[in-house]
Formats: sequence, C-alpha cells, structure tokens
Amino acid sequence: MSSNKLYIDKAAGVLNVGAVDMIDDTPLAAQRVAGRGRLFCGKSGGRTRLQRLYQDGSAKIRMPAVQGDPLEAVLINTAGGLTGGDRLGWAIEVGEGASASITTQACEKVYRAASDRAETTVSLDVGAGGRIAWLPQETIVFDRAAFARTLDVKLAGSAEALLLEATLFGRLAMGEQTIQGNFHDRWRVYQDGRLIHAEDFRIGPDIAARLRRRAVAGGARAIATMLLVSPRAETLLEPARAIIGDPIIGGWGGASFWSVGQSGKLLARLTAGDGYHLRKRLVPLVELLNGRAGLPKLWSL
Repeated sequence: MSSNKLYIDKAAGVLNVGAVDMIDDTPLAAQRVAGRGRLFCGKSGGRTRLQRLYQDGSAKIRMPAVQGDPLEAVLINTAGGLTGGDRLGWAIEVGEGASASITTQACEKVYRAASDRAETTVSLDVGAGGRIAWLPQETIVFDRAAFARTLDVKLAGSAEALLLEATLFGRLAMGEQTIQGNFHDRWRVYQDGRLIHAEDFRIGPDIAARLRRRAVAGGARAIATMLLVSPRAETLLEPARAIIGDPIIGGWGGASFWSVGQSGKLLARLTAGDGYHLRKRLVPLVELLNGRAGLPKLWSL
C-alpha cells in the first residue's frame, strides 16, 4: 500500500514528498480499561476508620465525611463505562466490629463490545461482629454488550451483610427495543467458611426474547437481587414482601428466608418494566433492610 509521506532523501540532501511503501497498516488495538481499588477499614476510637487504601487505573475510591458509623465509600470508574476487554476489580475488607456502606458514584454503563467481554470482580471480607452494605447503583447493559460480573463474599460467623445488584437491560427512554448480547452474574457467599449462597445468572445472546419468558422475567427489562445475611433477617421478611408486592408501585418479585447456622438469610428478587419503577421499590427496601444506616446519600441525589 502506498501513500504520500514526508521523507528525507539523505543522498540528495533534500526534503521530498513522494510515494513510499508503508511498512505496516494494521490498526492499533484500542486501549482497554484496567482498574483496581482496595479498601480496608477497622474499628478505632469507638468508630470505623479507614486504615488502608489502594487504587490504580480507572478505579477511584472517595469517602464522604460522616459523623459516625458506618464508614461510607463511593466507588468511581473514571472511564465512564465498560466495553469488551475492560477489567475492573474492587476489594473491600471490614475489620472486627467495624461497619461500612459501599455504593457507586453513578450507574455503571456497559457498552457494545466489538470483541471479548467486560469483566468486573468484587471481593468482600468482613470480620467478626462486622457489617457491610454493598449497594452499588444500577448497571445499564446496552445493546450488543458482553459482560461478566463476579461477587465473592467471606463473612465471619457473627458478621452481617446486605448485598445488592440491580441491572437494566436497554434504555426504553432512548427507544432501545432490541437487546442482544451476553450477560453473566455469579455470586458466592461464605459464612464461617461455609458456602451459604451461590447463584449464576446467565442470559444471551437474545436477551430481550429470554426476558419475555414467563419463567425468566415476564417481559421485564429491569431486575434486582438483594440478599441480607443477619440474625434479624426473619423479622424483616413480611415487611419486605409488603414492599416488593405492592401493586401501586408496579413490578413483580418475591422474598424468602432460610436459617443459616446461628444467623439467617433473606433473599429478595425484583423485576420491573424499567429502571424508574424498579427503584421505586428498591429505595424503601434498602431503607428497611439497611437499618439505621438507611439509603446511601448518593442514591437520593
């Protein structure tokens, strides 16, 4: 392949413009997102305090000023979204007796993938008597996206956790009616070394068609899973069901309770036609299950 290029003719000692052979016209590979963030907090002076923080690439962690527990942390992906080949990882450790609430600055967006898939990994580790609330804002999956998300949680026998992942497939407000792609959500939760919750949700390549199935989502485009591991979980089951099943605010879902050792787990699933109606039930449900900590401040902005 030839092209007009500026070159130096050393023999003639002059500068010329002429046709030269291009050695390699292979396009450069697109730069990919690579971000990792780690946070460790522990109890000190009667309250939870930051003890170690690490961040690199597009992963940033910010902590709003709070008057008491829990410590609040906001996760930020400065890349503004994810696409094929991107990798983002978060690791949160909560020490003995400490408490932390983790959310995201905004909804994470997963864009169309030309190749490969985007991956997010989350690792949560909570010590004895500690508590964590993992409450990221919704993930928005665009048409022809490919995304895998992994949540690994290790809890001490007396630790508590509130875990949430909410996903919107397409944006109805933008006229996205056909949603193709691949999505995989994997959870593993251990307490005192024992596996107490495991699930794999995989959907694609025709996401919209599968969501229309009655046994999957009945046509809903917005889904959420919330898991509470706590000795008080059983007492919250009926109030949670009242929020989830309220026909006034729309959508469908359900909640169940299981005893787990000396603790228990409450599992709730919600579906809705869009993100607006999903959040109308997520907000009161988070406020109920998160106790005095309530809703992350960024959720109300």
